[in-house]
Order: sequence, then C-alpha cells, then structure tokens
Amino acid sequence: MLHLFKCSLVPALLLALTGVAIGPAQAAVPPAQPAPPAAAGVAQPSAADARDAQKVLDALDSVVRLKIKALPQARSARTLGLEREGSGVLLRGSGLVLTIGYLILEAESITITDNRGKSVPGTIAGYDHATGFGLIRPSIPLLLKGVELGVSGDTAEYDKMIFATYGGKQNATLAMVASRRRFAGYWEYLIEDAIFTVPPRADHSGAALINRDGKLIGIGSLFVMDAVVPNRRAPGNMFVPVDLLKPIMDQLSSNTSTRDALRPWIGLSTQEVDGRLFVLRVQEEGPAEQAGLKTGDIILGIHGEPVSTLEGFYKKLWSLGQAGTPVPLKVLQGSEVREISVQSIKRMDFVKAKPSL
Repeated sequence: MLHLFKCSLVPALLLALTGVAIGPAQAAVPPAQPAPPAAAGVAQPSAADARDAQKVLDALDSVVRLKIKALPQARSARTLGLEREGSGVLLRGSGLVLTIGYLILEAESITITDNRGKSVPGTIAGYDHATGFGLIRPSIPLLLKGVELGVSGDTAEYDKMIFATYGGKQNATLAMVASRRRFAGYWEYLIEDAIFTVPPRADHSGAALINRDGKLIGIGSLFVMDAVVPNRRAPGNMFVPVDLLKPIMDQLSSNTSTRDALRPWIGLSTQEVDGRLFVLRVQEEGPAEQAGLKTGDIILGIHGEPVSTLEGFYKKLWSLGQAGTPVPLKVLQGSEVREISVQSIKRMDFVKAKPSL
C-alpha cells in the first residue's frame, strides 16, 4: 500500500516542507509574449523556497541502496541472515555512507548503488554497537552532493519530516515525529532521545529522516508497536538521532572503539514484562550461556541491587567497569534463586567475522 501513494505524495510533501512543489520543468515563455500575471491571492514561490526545495532533492538523491553479504561464519547470521538489504546516506564532506550498523555487521561484501543505477563496492569504515551506527567507505567516490547533519535535538513532536529510502523522491514519504524518548532494546542497547515516527514503513533499515532544510536528522533502525506512548499500540518506526554520531564521528570513521563500545557485554536478550526481566534468548557460546543462564530465566538483581527495567539493568551493568569485569547476577531459574557470576567481554571480541578495513 505504501508504494501506491508514494509518487503522488512527493509534490505535496515538498510543498508541505519547503513551501514549493517540485514537478516537471515548465516550458519557457517566448520573449515576445509577456509572462502571465500571478493568480490573485496565490503566493508565488520565492528564490529561497526554490533553494530549500533543491536541498531536499539533493538530500533524497544522496540516499543509496545497500546490499550486504555476511561471512559464512558470521555469528550475526542467526538473527540477521547472511544476505541483507537496506539504505544508507552519503555524508557531505566525508565521502562516507552512514547506515544502521546491524546491516554491515560481519560483512563479507557491501555493494552501494546510487539512484542512477551505478554500483560500487564498499568496506566498513566503522561500527558502533553502543549507538547502532555504521559507516561505509565506497571504493571510489560517489558522485553525489551528500547530505549535511542537522540538529536532531531540535526535533519536536508533530514535526513533519521526510522518510527517504533508496530511489529518490519516488521512495520518499511524509512522516510525523510521534515522540522523543529514551529507547531500551532487548539486545543490551540503550540510547537517549530516540525519534519515533508515524506512519510505519517496513523498509526502515538505514533509511534517512530528513527535515525541511534538507538535513539529516536520524537513521532508520526499527519497526515498533508503540511509537506514540510506551506500551500503547501505535505502529511506527524508530530512528537513531544524528546528534549521537557527532561526538564519535572521528573515532568511528577510523574504526577506533568508542568509550561506550568498551563497556561490558554478556550476551543476553531480555524483555521487561510487568516489572520483571525475562531472558528471551541467550547468545550461543556467549558469556551468559557459559555461566549457565537459560531462556526463561528471570533476572532479579545485579551486583546486589534489584532490577525491574531494562534501563535500570543496563545502567547498572555498564557502571560496573569496562569489559572484562565480572557481573554478579541474582537469577530465578525455575523455582530456585541462584547467584551467577558472568564474565563480561567486549561485544566486538565476540564477533567472529572481523571487518575488512
């Protein structure tokens, strides 16, 4: 259904965001004939409006298609598959493509395709588990203008945005910011000021969230069921805000570990239900499995303190020190309460398929 209204929406979308609709070029008026007068009461687009619209179009043109093949031994293949596809966006001035990191984790090959159908290979320039961002370096420069980073912190509820994937304006739709809030993921992931949008789209992986100035505000990560209010049904998407990229851009682009990437990781997927943390999955061969944790266990406490939320669990886990520190957990297994110590590691130390740089 989304594709049925994308094309017809674009002129209205650009009009709503920039004040001017972009369409086919108008035939030039012969010099001998005077230009027709403007219709009474109708505002004519200004030069500034045209420039704003062009910035939006340049940003849409900077969104590229990504095809990724993971290495056969990739541990991430179980959850992400060996073949992955999504979008990325060329960052102006850097020559790098920004995307959501899970697409490129343990990649064997990356193919970047622009909106003209030209494809070039790429390699991983950086991956950050803490924020979820991934950077790709094209093998040759992409002949695109690229997009500037906006200020995601200025984004507010009800702001109109463009949700853009590979395909230019034909794959751009109007999105509204439904909420801004902290997001805790079941895979040991927590970010501040995540951007939630409606209506939902399924092709969210690496999509670009672009504002009326043609600047990048966020990178698409997830389909969620509670975009407006936590735990209340309202389908939408979650975007990682670009403000999280700015402090780590230099490190990430040189594939240097960020401070948060060095925090302890134990390989647990947990879900918060009615004030309890249930273990959904234990990473095979990961620290938690080696320590004896199992699917269905309930995490009661960490380091002698009770926990009942993902946020509280992660903050306490990461406050224990850097990766390598023991993590003492209080766990309900069946009807027995057990004290289990898990030897934490760095997330990237667990990845079998290292990025080729």
